[in-house]
Amino acid sequence: MSAPEPQLTRRAVDSSAASRLTAEGVSPLFAKLYAARGLISATDASFKLSLLPSPDSMLGMDAVCARLIAAIDTSEKILIVADYDADGATACAVAIRGLRALGAKVSYIVPNRFEFGYGLTPEIVALAAKESPDVIVTVDNGIASVDGVAKARSLGIDVVVTDHHLPSDTLPDTPTIVNPNQRGCAFPSKMLAGVGVMFYVLLAMRTKLRERGTFTAETQPDLNTLLDLVALGTVADVVPLDALNRRLVEAGLRRIREGRAHTGVKALFEVTKRDASKATAYDFGFMLGPRINAAGRLDDISLGIECLITDDSTRALEIAAALDALNRERRSIEAGMRDEADVMITAEITAEQRSIVVMDQTWHQGVVGIVAGRLRETYHRPTIVFAPGEGTELKGSGRSIPGFHLRDALDLVSKREPHLMRKFGGHAMAAGLTITNANFAPFIKAFEQVANELLSPAMLEQRVETDGSFSIDDFDFETAQALHQHVWGQAFPAPLFDDEFTVVDSKIVAFKHMKLRLKREGRLFNAIRFGCTETPPQPMRAAYKINLSEYNGSQRLELIVERWWAVNAL
Repeated sequence: MSAPEPQLTRRAVDSSAASRLTAEGVSPLFAKLYAARGLISATDASFKLSLLPSPDSMLGMDAVCARLIAAIDTSEKILIVADYDADGATACAVAIRGLRALGAKVSYIVPNRFEFGYGLTPEIVALAAKESPDVIVTVDNGIASVDGVAKARSLGIDVVVTDHHLPSDTLPDTPTIVNPNQRGCAFPSKMLAGVGVMFYVLLAMRTKLRERGTFTAETQPDLNTLLDLVALGTVADVVPLDALNRRLVEAGLRRIREGRAHTGVKALFEVTKRDASKATAYDFGFMLGPRINAAGRLDDISLGIECLITDDSTRALEIAAALDALNRERRSIEAGMRDEADVMITAEITAEQRSIVVMDQTWHQGVVGIVAGRLRETYHRPTIVFAPGEGTELKGSGRSIPGFHLRDALDLVSKREPHLMRKFGGHAMAAGLTITNANFAPFIKAFEQVANELLSPAMLEQRVETDGSFSIDDFDFETAQALHQHVWGQAFPAPLFDDEFTVVDSKIVAFKHMKLRLKREGRLFNAIRFGCTETPPQPMRAAYKINLSEYNGSQRLELIVERWWAVNAL
């Protein structure tokens, strides 16, 4: 199989929604962008935190708050058990900082993922029991931990589950679960990340403590100080940026730009050489998030958590530097795995196949998810990458394409052939699973059968979706700045435009990028296409983003070309 040539398409714009947005004071450009992303009013686009839905409608919130407040009242020991990624790390940091601010006695553990597995396993409970906790609180995990919760309760340890992953038919046997994706939960947003769920628990607890007189409006802790961590985990976990998540992310970005970030977040900006005063969601997704994730992929996510909970700037910088080094190692491992996977796919997988499943006994299980994501982007197929686990086990991580619900697809495989997977879980677009070496070939066949049933040929066509032509009249610093600082991300993509250009000149820079000068309607544009050394077509239709680049302290406008096509080829 070779990578398909993507087709250029334009997002549909609801003209009535765009007109309403314009009438409500939104600029014509942003009205068009918002309408193409499903917004119908200026309220949808507002970042006011007062518009956040109340925690009260989240199923199980009263019981969770009652148990945690009781722990505060009696000085019981609360132990946080976190997941191994940036969402888990930020959720753990939010839980520790927030619960301590509310008066709790709290600590955390994150056992090595390669030794203890995912979620609150019985093995992790046995390890946690050595800390003699009264209450275990899971963050970004736990909804599938039936055996682990049973083990904890048999030892007399209560378990509070805070999670956002999709539940199975059987829930853990504990009365204290909050997860907006539980059946019967009326909370209006199902897109919260794990860190967002934990933040909501803290909001609800603070309200109840204030109502009973523990705090007043003046003395209650300011939980808004946690929003930089909430924003980081939300973007890094690639959850859809619905209105609730956009508000949380914007509030966190605003705190960072104003210099009010936590010490560890500031340190991560420093080691990545990013300007915190100009922070964007890009920084979370592609700079800070990967460095925290690298700890969980290759070593111990506790390193990332420590970076986020320390208030010692020297210590934070030391940890951030260590995370940066781990991320460089991760990139090297990933590149090797990706190259080897490309060779396999080219040689072994035909264009008729609707899924990609690959494995090598030398691959690193901590990097399979990110490699699966890269392969999915290139080949536009649901992709699962496996690496060796313990004994005869294979640990897999999958990434999907729009329209193919990966967790549900794995559930269908499990119902048809229950022996194939030892365990699985996840979301629509990402999932993890464990199988044995002996079941690798049968799993490929079973997964391909499900993909063949659920995916139409049209769903397998790779598309570059744009917002259409960009008006030259809007090409100025003010508009570029507004586009740059806005909250864009999963399910709310950054604007991409397409227009026809004449290529004035082009040259390769740094051996791997194409620098261009383009002409349109008599105006010259500086442009660059990263990771490309191909000769550009003349004339070309380019899909591009508007960018503000900075060099030697001065800014200039440029286009970042994502794709190009010969005009006569479209």
